[in-house]
Amino acid sequence: MILKKIIIKNIRSYEEQEITFPKGSTLLSGNIGSGKTTVLLAIEFALFGLQPSQKAASLLRNDKDEGLVSLELEIDGKDIRIDRLLKRSKKSISQDYSALTIEGQKYEESITEIKSKILDLLNYPKEFSKKTNLLYKFTVYTPQEEMKQIILESNDLRLNTIRHVFGIDKYKRIEDNTTILISKLRELIKILDARIVFLENDKEILKQKQKNLEILKDRKELVNRDYLDKLDIVREKEESVLEIKEKIDEKRILETEKLKIDVLISEKNRQYRDLLDKSNLLRKEIHDDEKISIKDEDYDSIIRRIKFQVEKEREIQKEYIDIISKINTEESKKNEALNLKNKILSLQKCPICLQNISDEYKNNIIINSDKEFKYANERVSELKLSKEQYISKIEELKKNLDDLRLKKSNMEILRVRIENIIEKKNRLTELETQEANIDRELLLLKKRIQELDKSIQDYKKYDDIFFERNNDLKKAKDDENLTAIKIAEINKEIQFLEADINERISVINEKERIRKESLELKELEFWISEKFLDIILHTEKQVMNTLKEEFSKFFSSWCSILVSDTLSVRIDNDFSPIIEYQDYELDYSYLSGGERTAIALSYRLALNQIINSLLSNIKTSDIIILDEPTDGFSSQQLDKMRDVLSQLNVNQLILVSHETIVEGFVDNIIKIKKENGMSFVENCFVEGVEKRT
Repeated sequence: MILKKIIIKNIRSYEEQEITFPKGSTLLSGNIGSGKTTVLLAIEFALFGLQPSQKAASLLRNDKDEGLVSLELEIDGKDIRIDRLLKRSKKSISQDYSALTIEGQKYEESITEIKSKILDLLNYPKEFSKKTNLLYKFTVYTPQEEMKQIILESNDLRLNTIRHVFGIDKYKRIEDNTTILISKLRELIKILDARIVFLENDKEILKQKQKNLEILKDRKELVNRDYLDKLDIVREKEESVLEIKEKIDEKRILETEKLKIDVLISEKNRQYRDLLDKSNLLRKEIHDDEKISIKDEDYDSIIRRIKFQVEKEREIQKEYIDIISKINTEESKKNEALNLKNKILSLQKCPICLQNISDEYKNNIIINSDKEFKYANERVSELKLSKEQYISKIEELKKNLDDLRLKKSNMEILRVRIENIIEKKNRLTELETQEANIDRELLLLKKRIQELDKSIQDYKKYDDIFFERNNDLKKAKDDENLTAIKIAEINKEIQFLEADINERISVINEKERIRKESLELKELEFWISEKFLDIILHTEKQVMNTLKEEFSKFFSSWCSILVSDTLSVRIDNDFSPIIEYQDYELDYSYLSGGERTAIALSYRLALNQIINSLLSNIKTSDIIILDEPTDGFSSQQLDKMRDVLSQLNVNQLILVSHETIVEGFVDNIIKIKKENGMSFVENCFVEGVEKRT
């Protein structure tokens, strides 16, 4: 992995800054508190997002609502860009957006998915996807104070941290999980053994129930034979009943026929009464119609009078419309006279010649207008009186015309009745014929009723015989049903017993399986507790010893450069640094600041080397970031840092320091300055070329 460029917006003391990282060694230079470490934190945030112990408020600038980190890097020749956004809400600050661009293809996914993709690119083990990025911290970037802290921690905590970093904690987890597994296996074995305690007793009970089942099946065979005998008796009784039932059915057919004839006689009587009523009504109508006499001259006279009245009404309507037209004309004249009078009164000059109009002229016109208005008004009154007279005449004519039309309608109705007399007489003849036919049919039906009554009386003797034989059949069926119930009870008992036997067989088979499983688990528990656990403990010990030896060699090598020759250092079994002076062991906290920094840096570089050698496929092995590695160093130790940096075999080294002497140890320098609470890159020297920002 090679860092290429980072863009920071509203992160801690930065408002907006773009920084380019060259290959080789680069120094982030500046006074204490100028914002150098912020750049390193921004790089880590871009790669992995917020860490579990890190708060977003520690990154976002206090006076801003949004912050952005955009990191460009190269992994295996691929151009990578990571964008992460922080956003402030009313209650909190959170990661609002994250995106990953690989060779121009952009992925906008969840924070977890983006982190997983980045771990894949870095070839970090998947177990680090939900943990603090210790692998990154101990191979790429560890704040110096955090490295000192691991040395000051308790032995158990330090050892567990080392185990986790190197992935050796899996042996401890295996040991713990194996102990839990053994306990669970023993508990499971006890449970399984408890479930098969009564296995032999279950087998004895099964034998007895199988014997009882054979007895029930023999009993069922006897009852089945008895049931078949009773079925034969029922069939005989049913045949005997069927013989009598045929006679009973014949009787019922006759009774049904009698009922139908009774209904038919009732219907014929109703029809006869209806015909009689219709005949009587027709006779009366014929009698009444024969009294009617209408003269043709009377009817013609009515027609002529109606025609005369219609013509007269039409003439009066025409005169009435003429009166209405005259009234409207006189009303128009009245309005014209009145409008002329009002118009003359308002005029001062002639609208044509524009000369003044005299009052005398006005008065003459007004007098003529009043005369015209009065005459028109009198004429309207006369015409309205004539209008009322015409309305009365029209209403009288309409009344006379309605009376004449009513007389005409009545005469036409009477003429129709006279014309229908012959038709009614023919209809009366038909009704009388139908009455005679129905009367004959009734006589025949009554005769058939008498015949049916005699036949039905002859069949009544079979009722008692049918009742007696039917009772015998019912008793035979009851015996058959009782036997069937016995068979059903025996079948049910056999069914229940077979189900119980099958269930017991299943239980016994299951217990046999459990006994076999218990034996297998006992063998497994013995192998795990007596053999496997010893192998794991021995393997862990061998790995830890090998790791400790390698680590101690690297640690001593770095300490030989940075620490005074009067001090000797080594690593004990807990990975604690042992510092000795003239055969006396010194406590780390009693060392000088520079010596503590040197020990921590040596520890850090040793971790870096051994992790990169063990995990040789990770993509961060060619970059190291050192944050204030010379804190508290003496001038002699500062001189030795040149040797340390020259021995770091990496493609990219980023160094943070405020020591000016360190500028001579690196290829590139980026100077950071802070003014009025805002950090910015003042200038940078890349391979001897100064670039100001």
